[in-house]
Amino acid sequence: MPVITEIEDLRRIYARRVPKMFYDYAESGSWSEQTFRENSSDFDKLYFRQRVAVDMDNRSTRTKMIGQDVAMPVALAPVGLTGMQCADGEIKAARAAEAFGVPFTLSTMSICSIEDVAEHTSAPFWFQVYTLKDDDYMQRLFDRARAANCPAIVITVDLQVLGQRHKDLKNGLSAPPKLTAASIANMMTKVQWGLGMLGTKRRFFGNIVGHAKGVTDPSSLSTWTAEAFDPSLNWDRIRQFKKMWGGPMIIKGIIEPEDALQALNVGADAIIVSNHGGRQLDGALSSIRALPAVLDAVGDKIEVHMDSGIRSGQDALKAIAMGAKGTYIGRAFTYGLGAMGEQGVTKALEVIHKEMDISMAFCGHTDINTVDRSILHIPKGFSGDWET
Repeated sequence: MPVITEIEDLRRIYARRVPKMFYDYAESGSWSEQTFRENSSDFDKLYFRQRVAVDMDNRSTRTKMIGQDVAMPVALAPVGLTGMQCADGEIKAARAAEAFGVPFTLSTMSICSIEDVAEHTSAPFWFQVYTLKDDDYMQRLFDRARAANCPAIVITVDLQVLGQRHKDLKNGLSAPPKLTAASIANMMTKVQWGLGMLGTKRRFFGNIVGHAKGVTDPSSLSTWTAEAFDPSLNWDRIRQFKKMWGGPMIIKGIIEPEDALQALNVGADAIIVSNHGGRQLDGALSSIRALPAVLDAVGDKIEVHMDSGIRSGQDALKAIAMGAKGTYIGRAFTYGLGAMGEQGVTKALEVIHKEMDISMAFCGHTDINTVDRSILHIPKGFSGDWET
């Protein structure tokens, strides 16, 4: 294995080993990509307060996320098409998360199915669902997650319509992908990736093909995806999903305080402050900027997590210091997966844990549960001084 000291090392290897179509899918945002960029760059505006002559022995990053013990307050976010970044990618990422002791969240738009991941892991994983129109399919999806012993679902609420992602359109990335001569030629240069894909039977959306009405093969998938998402979604519909599921529910995609309060009202167990990694509304606030106002609105009435833009353990530590009870990494673990499979996901988690652990110590803390805003220099107006 090459010497990996930061997530950027994994990204560079990932860029060489994975087809451009799938690299661009992960490493892009919508429209001008302002929000995609600021999700990460806004972390740089927060500075640590270094403390010295503090006993740094016996450090612990262990905590809980929605009552589940975790090795650090970091979960693997739901990422669609993970199994196209690396053969059987969802299984490999879930195994790495299980071994490390952090939650893995499986996307509805995964290549490996719920049953595939459950068969190849022993730790329960979370399952992410979109807000789709078809009640029968949604109920069966919840039932399948329950049968796989998923302890919680994550409902993504910011994808009623699709934000325009220029790179995906130009690359022909859709469900299923529209292959072109250029994309096929590029894939042929990725020998290790290609051998992995040839060696697996999992190449299509395992939670949809054969499960959704009328989707019996990949060719019938595009019609379903064009019609499945529900632009008329409202909070009553989300309340209905909670009843259909009957267990712990995390709502992902909250940026505004008013929506955080609505999530609280429909009985969510946690919310994820997220702008979909900058892939939906370009020009929206970065998640780290939006976090304080959401926390002010809901207080301690609901557990607040955060994703979008986290590329290091220091980023995750800053989010925890700002008040989040948990964080999620999507691109960071995807880089590792595409770079070197399960071992790469493990390496991404190791890098993030080491950065979080050592930075926490430099800030004078030995327990992640005692970290708060006092470890940060926060610039005036960081969360915004807006007229409205």
